[in-house]
Amino acid sequence: IVQECEELMDEPEQIRNIAIAAHVDHGKTTLTDNLLAGAGMIADADEATQLVMDTEEDEQERGITIDAANVSMTHEYEGDNHLINLIDTPGHVDFGGDVTRAMRAVDGALVVVDAVEGAMPQTETVVRQALREGVKPALFINKVDRLISELQEGPEEMQQRLQDVIADVNELIRGMTEEMDDIDEDWTVSVEEGTVGFGSALYKWGVSLPSMQRTGMSFADIIELEQDHKRQELHERTPLSDVVLDMVAEHFPNPLKAQPFRIPRIWRGDDDSDIAEDMRTVNREGDIVFMATDIGMDPHAGEIATGRVFSGTLEKGQELYVSGTAGKNRVQSVGIYMGGEREELDRGVPAGNVAAVTGLKDAIAGSTVSDKEMTPFESIEHISEPVITKSVEAKSMDDLPKLIKTLQQVAKEDPTIRVEINEDTGEHLISGQGELHLEAITQRIQKNQGIPVQTGEPIVVYREQPQEASREVEGVSPNRHNKFYITVEPMADDIVETIQRGEASMSMPELERREALQEAGMDKDTSQNVEHIHGTNVLIDDTKGIQHLNETMELVIEGLEEALDDGPLAAEPVQGALLRLHDARLHEDTIHRGPA
Repeated sequence: IVQECEELMDEPEQIRNIAIAAHVDHGKTTLTDNLLAGAGMIADADEATQLVMDTEEDEQERGITIDAANVSMTHEYEGDNHLINLIDTPGHVDFGGDVTRAMRAVDGALVVVDAVEGAMPQTETVVRQALREGVKPALFINKVDRLISELQEGPEEMQQRLQDVIADVNELIRGMTEEMDDIDEDWTVSVEEGTVGFGSALYKWGVSLPSMQRTGMSFADIIELEQDHKRQELHERTPLSDVVLDMVAEHFPNPLKAQPFRIPRIWRGDDDSDIAEDMRTVNREGDIVFMATDIGMDPHAGEIATGRVFSGTLEKGQELYVSGTAGKNRVQSVGIYMGGEREELDRGVPAGNVAAVTGLKDAIAGSTVSDKEMTPFESIEHISEPVITKSVEAKSMDDLPKLIKTLQQVAKEDPTIRVEINEDTGEHLISGQGELHLEAITQRIQKNQGIPVQTGEPIVVYREQPQEASREVEGVSPNRHNKFYITVEPMADDIVETIQRGEASMSMPELERREALQEAGMDKDTSQNVEHIHGTNVLIDDTKGIQHLNETMELVIEGLEEALDDGPLAAEPVQGALLRLHDARLHEDTIHRGPA
């Protein structure tokens, strides 16, 4: 299979990069087992319950996916062999960061929904994550066997229920694609077009309209076979893997179709540059552009960066830049992922593929790696922020240096985890998406690194925000020679959201930022005077013609950030504050207005 994958890598028309995403326990990993069995990678057992993609012990014990796992397989469709790079993502809300990162590497998302439960909150989140990255959705409705055997539904009731699920998912897609100007085609899913499949991942059968026409199966036949418990016959007559992989090959875009559309969404560089042209045309002879979406640890090979090659061909021995760090990293090996196993290749991995690379020691999840200095990709926007914090300490002092190193590694692998070392108390705090998230991390520190640790009680993180506009306050510097006049007021929610989504930031051109803030409801004069954005707080410089202010501004901003990170009420971070500097009186002598 690895040989087949290698041969197909050079044929971008035959490549499909897809992710499977859903609410927790709707059957993503079981569905992936079917696809692997269909591609001949694992034995075709009676029931698909092997959960091959859950490679860690704790994932098997808990029965949930914690880390997104990659696998490459081949599938023949209409006489052509296709290479399918698939990422199985977690469904639990605590690991939502893995889903967002996986979406950056793929062009299509197979959304799985439980027929009995219907579209759930996390279904909505994963659809939103996919569409925000410009990834095209298709739908698979799982656990249809439960409608027949547990709920005893007839063909009409069953079809009605399935139509309701499809309508719910389409409503989500429509609501989100309306805001996107660059999607000109209709991305909603439909049975007629063949972008919806039904079936049971556990019993390994599935149907879609094209497959029903091909095999002559009807809903009545399925109900009959299911009620007579002839599930093996059902699987043999209409195997799930064929239905899903056909759908993937037919309806998901290949890199040649997807990249021209996705690049403008995820990259803000110069459209007319050579590098933009290389990425749009998936040019394997062009400059190298690789986006690392996941960092994993291998006890032998060290750090492995998995991600998407957008242009050029990655080969071992290359010296590449990693965005945001100095110097170059040397590629030690390139390969592809087969579940938990990494297969090293003797050849390069060309544009349009998902690759696993070792040797990029400076890369973190979200880094842009290239052979020339370039504008990096947009940072991966995580929808949720860390909300729960625990303290972690090593049981014996000897393990302390090792613990600090491991915590730094954790922060590198999972950007949704925040690690801070409180210098006053010497305790290490880790913040994550929820208790399960932190529990999984601390368990792995103990198991994989062999460091016995103690954790404190989890605490919830708070935020502070001004509730109404303040009067003008005079701030005086310690030496009494400099005065600043400042007000603070709450900012409208729409503006806060715009900043949170990264649609307005200090790193973008001023004109774009102004337009984005005005669209969100900030008035024109205010948006022209934005001096600094810290978190979701904005500093406005309303002063006119004050001498020496530009050299002092840096110090003002520094003091401001310190005050905002440690709010006045409970020393929690401040959010959504609009601060205005109205006036300042500065001493004309440099020595009297320095940092002190």
